[in-house]
Amino acid sequence: MSEYAERMSIAKGSPIRAMAKLMADPELISFAGGNPAPEAFPIGDLSELSKQVLLEKGARILQYGETEGLSEFKESALEHIIRPRGVKAEPGNLLTLTGSVQGFDLLSKVFIDKGDVVLAESASFMGALQAFQLMQCNLAGVEMDDEGVIIEDLEKKMAELHPKIFYCIPTFQNPTGKTLSAGRREKIAKLAAKYDVIVLEDDPYCDLRYRGSAEPPIKTFDEAGKVVFFNSFSKILAPGLRLGLVVAEEEIIMRMALCKQSAVGFPNGLAEAMADAYLRKNLLPAQIRRIVPIYGERCDAMAEGIRKYFPEGCRFVLPDGGMFIWVELPGDPEKYDMQAIQLRALQEIKVAFIPGASFSTIPGRYKNTLRLNFSAAPREKIGTGLEKLGSLLKEYTN
Repeated sequence: MSEYAERMSIAKGSPIRAMAKLMADPELISFAGGNPAPEAFPIGDLSELSKQVLLEKGARILQYGETEGLSEFKESALEHIIRPRGVKAEPGNLLTLTGSVQGFDLLSKVFIDKGDVVLAESASFMGALQAFQLMQCNLAGVEMDDEGVIIEDLEKKMAELHPKIFYCIPTFQNPTGKTLSAGRREKIAKLAAKYDVIVLEDDPYCDLRYRGSAEPPIKTFDEAGKVVFFNSFSKILAPGLRLGLVVAEEEIIMRMALCKQSAVGFPNGLAEAMADAYLRKNLLPAQIRRIVPIYGERCDAMAEGIRKYFPEGCRFVLPDGGMFIWVELPGDPEKYDMQAIQLRALQEIKVAFIPGASFSTIPGRYKNTLRLNFSAAPREKIGTGLEKLGSLLKEYTN
């Protein structure tokens, strides 16, 4: 049999993707994935726009296109998405992506050699971690508190480990739901310049805010060109469009585009043209105003259910937005076998969740935690699912 590449020995599948078949069970109440609510998709608007752009631009957008992305989509994304956040950028600073997950792969290829160190928050998004690990890097976790990454630990690890990249999700972090203050964001940008580290700022949830006021992106404090800013349409429009954006220095964008050429060649012109028309018609603000109350109510319903049904002593931080609540169970972490509890929940009560250890970048950490998604389940099912799950968890805490 042919010998596989060395990197395949460390490749691990996502536990969320592994559960995809089980998710098809209509009786299952899922708190596992990061799916938007189907009723949040602007299907009517997208249907009309698809017809419009095909009639007006079909010959062009169905043809081979530019690797960097449709020029008019890049312009509208800058005007409606990037610059309103305070990020200074021109078309040469922007590359479109087939979902932001592609960006992790491209940036990894640009910067990571075998044995390089990559830093990430102590619990982090599995899709990004997979991309880094496939490049055979050494992954190290940075400690967090209730307000996100701890700056003192970040500087210590930058000074000691000399990482190539620090990956973070500063707003409504996945999986914890935590948000970094503006002060910590500014310090991250300064540390990146001081220690010559690329900061990959992943910001897909920023528009899903239910309380409080927005914090500026880390990129707005970037004076050294070290911050690479990712954004996505998956949570605000639809993940099936597979549209993401990356903003960085032109040299970085050029190198990512070069890697993109060998991966997909050129982007989905139809999807980019639809998104461009959507932005130019100024439909996005109304879309966000429509979906935020839906998710906000579900977030509050989940918090209420955790307080009501989960074991006494459970701890969680109520997020100001996003899609997730992170729960820490009481007592000795070593007494919990969360994978076994997850399996029992699936088989016995038909409730799905993801054990927190699945997200850990520090070995042995988060054995007594779980991530719960509230965006996908209808409000009435959230209480039902949490009551069942809470009863099961109490078997392990009493």
